[in-house]
Amino acid sequence: MASTYEAAVTGGPVIEAKGLGVKFAVNRRRKRSLREMFIHGNKRDPNAEGNEFWPLRDVSFEIAKGDCVGIVGKNGTGKSTLLKMIAGVLIPDEGTVEVRGKVAPLLELRAGFNDNLTGRENVYLVGSLHGMSEKQIDERFDEIVDFAEVKPKFIDTPVRHYSSGMKVRLGFALISQLEHPIMLVDEVLAVGDKAFKRKCYEAIDRMLANERTMVLVSHNERDLKRFCNRGLYIKGGELALDTDIDSALAAYNADTKVEIEERKKKDEAKKKRAEEKAKKVESEQKAVEADAEDKAEKKKDEKGEGKDGGRAA
Repeated sequence: MASTYEAAVTGGPVIEAKGLGVKFAVNRRRKRSLREMFIHGNKRDPNAEGNEFWPLRDVSFEIAKGDCVGIVGKNGTGKSTLLKMIAGVLIPDEGTVEVRGKVAPLLELRAGFNDNLTGRENVYLVGSLHGMSEKQIDERFDEIVDFAEVKPKFIDTPVRHYSSGMKVRLGFALISQLEHPIMLVDEVLAVGDKAFKRKCYEAIDRMLANERTMVLVSHNERDLKRFCNRGLYIKGGELALDTDIDSALAAYNADTKVEIEERKKKDEAKKKRAEEKAKKVESEQKAVEADAEDKAEKKKDEKGEGKDGGRAA
């Protein structure tokens, strides 16, 4: 499917990232705690030097209304981090990201749920946090519960008694009711059984039919090809490619294949070195044993010669 990048330029992007970068500190949170700021004040962060890395840096792109963009790349390359910056969950250390419209975040679907509240109470709580009025929730409550497949006897039970699957289903059912024009989806289609996945696909199809914009992070090529018309290939924390989804996936798969081959070669070389080392150790051990046998034989011969000499005398 052809890229709609041109539409972003002419119609105006709904998501615009310029020189985006975020910095993390190894083994601790990126931002200092209140305690650290109180202790060190405006002094230099003692843990700053040598412990920082950039999961994303110098990333720029534009996304148009109605676009469905898949973010492609291996684990640890910053895909989910990028999605969180678009959602406003993470603040970039470099560059800017501008989102023109309300966002429906299908990221961590259980986020915002209070385990001590019932399913019903959580629906109203999380729904209100996302801008739904009480009237809207009242009107859609039964639809939300039916979609989530939560039995009536459980909806008024504290969610701490729910399985993780029940919580995710309820979270998706609620967020999918939002009428926000931008959807951010992070691997949520990997949860649930086949029947529930089918319902999720149908719900997303309905939302996209209304010219909503979606950014999808997934390792499932079928999902990416089904929904996305464009792909951002993130490699080593940088935007390696911005193209149609088929080309983005092809580049990612080609790089993955090369990486696997290189790993195989390294493993084979490592195995060969280990075998050679084992052979060397075995050879040295045999040499030591042979030397010990020679010495023992020599000592035995010397003793025999001594006895013979004594008799002659």
